[in-house]
Amino acid sequence: MTDPSSGTPELFELPRERAEIAPGAVHVPDWLGLEDQRELVLRCREWAVGPVPMRHVVLPGGGRMSVRSTTLGRDGTPYRYLRTGGDHERAPDMPPWLSALGRRAVLEAYGAGSPDARDHRPDTALVNFYDAAARMGMHQDKDEASAAPIVSLSLGDACVFRFGNTQTRSAPYRDIELRSGDLFVFGGPSRYAFHGVPRILPGTGPAALGMKGGRLNLTLRMTGRAGPAR
Repeated sequence: MTDPSSGTPELFELPRERAEIAPGAVHVPDWLGLEDQRELVLRCREWAVGPVPMRHVVLPGGGRMSVRSTTLGRDGTPYRYLRTGGDHERAPDMPPWLSALGRRAVLEAYGAGSPDARDHRPDTALVNFYDAAARMGMHQDKDEASAAPIVSLSLGDACVFRFGNTQTRSAPYRDIELRSGDLFVFGGPSRYAFHGVPRILPGTGPAALGMKGGRLNLTLRMTGRAGPAR
């Protein structure tokens, strides 16, 4: 890892510790090994050119997001704004292995005794790509009918992840550096906390991923919708 402020390698970097950022919000550094990260990057490349291609989304209010996004599972429901056209465009299925990874992530964060961990079965995913200039404003994840935890996986360049409170976009909040392979889970009292990405740290991703810059973020979610995904 390179210190972004100096551009020089950190020779004696201390191991990063698992931390509960707020009640129900858990950061697990280096959760994904390098091989798992590489596999996810390859899958993201496939999804990026799939039937619902990765693109700059125009939100219902007319704003254009600086990140590029695509979706998996539930035919894009409830994320209708991720579509480019008519109902014939179908998001790829949520792969069972990715849903299983989401459940394993919640088990890692909360432990096997947690009801959230036992019952967690993500049926949709959002995949976002941040270039060096991309940002994500403070927002709440409220599109889902379910209040199940959100699983966030980071790949590539590190970012400053701003995790706030459930009442307002402004302070108090806490800034956390999320690096490639990191896991962040938030649920329970923190499920509807405002959060965002004010900054990407270019040149900090593992060269072995072959990404040539930028950050990929996968968020795995339960929509809470009854019935089959199709």
